[in-house]
Amino acid sequence: MKAGKLRFSKPNKYWVESSQKRYVPHAGDSVLGIVVDSKADIGTLLYVWVVKVNPSMNPELSCTDASRKAAEFGQLKGGYMFESSTGLSRMLLSSPTCPVLDALGKKLSFETAVGLNGRIWVNASSPSTVIVVANAIMNSESLSGVQQRIMVEKLIQNLKLST
Repeated sequence: MKAGKLRFSKPNKYWVESSQKRYVPHAGDSVLGIVVDSKADIGTLLYVWVVKVNPSMNPELSCTDASRKAAEFGQLKGGYMFESSTGLSRMLLSSPTCPVLDALGKKLSFETAVGLNGRIWVNASSPSTVIVVANAIMNSESLSGVQQRIMVEKLIQNLKLST
């Protein structure tokens, strides 16, 4: 049994969207991975996509998209990576733009990479901005859109007061 929100899409597709820690890879997913054994530097953070999944093997990953372009994929330098639930990752990647990212983007300059595996990377020109963005994202999961916008406004005010 799985707990979560019942979702619907026309004409007659229903599914349960749950928020869980364990990620099950699917071909086409974008994920954040850490190099653990390779010719590359161990510990390097990569934004990759899942090419192929085989239950008896590790998934095949790539730093280029299906059209062989590396536009948004590859090594992520600097910044801060943290782990969240898979539900929060899906919420951040949802369309229209997630309220917390929309509100933060109107006030602050930052980069983010969100993996469907629950890993999130944030980078900005100042450490205080990275901290504010990461905290806002982590705190947004259980808040409504209006509550997310209010939280961001308060965090921005506190950031201005501390500088």
